[in-house]
Amino acid sequence: MKIHPFLDATYLKTAKQADISEQETVLRIKTLTKEAIAYNYKLIMIRAEYIRLVKELLDTAKSRTLIGTVIDFPEGNLTIDEKLKEAKKAIDLGVDELDFVINYNAFKQKNYSLVKEEVTKGTSFCLKNNKTIKWIIEIAALSDKEIIVISQLIKETVMNAFGEISADRVFVKSSTGFYKTQNNKPNGASIKAMKLIIENAKPLKVKAAGGVKDYKMAAKMIHLGVDRIGTSSAKEILNKEKNINSTY
Repeated sequence: MKIHPFLDATYLKTAKQADISEQETVLRIKTLTKEAIAYNYKLIMIRAEYIRLVKELLDTAKSRTLIGTVIDFPEGNLTIDEKLKEAKKAIDLGVDELDFVINYNAFKQKNYSLVKEEVTKGTSFCLKNNKTIKWIIEIAALSDKEIIVISQLIKETVMNAFGEISADRVFVKSSTGFYKTQNNKPNGASIKAMKLIIENAKPLKVKAAGGVKDYKMAAKMIHLGVDRIGTSSAKEILNKEKNINSTY
């Protein structure tokens, strides 16, 4: 199995979060970009302030690797107009894909009209600009029932407003990877949660993010029907894939 076309290689920590300098953060971004070029990842996912740097490196290498960034990350509680301002800045910098954190707290409070408006306006903006959009639902904050309902809500909103022809450009994504859980429980993608998303979001695309750190889990996700995997362990996953293939 070729896993590299599924991988969104990710580095989203700020310098403060990683307890390193800004210069060290830039070095990590450059290293990840060089790795993405060498391994032919589908996409490199970074914060918006590094889009221009990454784009220059990819363009110089004539790489087909795409650039993604996050919007209203990781809380998801900005207004849709504020989210769209962030998205416009990222598009002006040259981004290819935008991963919006949906207002999952509003959803949990059953403010479905706000969530529908957010999905409609955000999706419309990205599609009009020929960009792929991913809606991060933050599964660690949701019950199984809520995962089902929000996945269906996003699907129905997108299909009603834009039709199945747009399904390839709209994703439901599991997690930010930054959600603070009680007792340090996992805060990223699980097989159980991804099954629920796939069953209720398709024909929209699905992205598993957070906690996919090895080849075995990545392969399980792909066999399950996931279309993209966001991971900070892309190199390790591919090296394991090569080792497995070399034994046959």
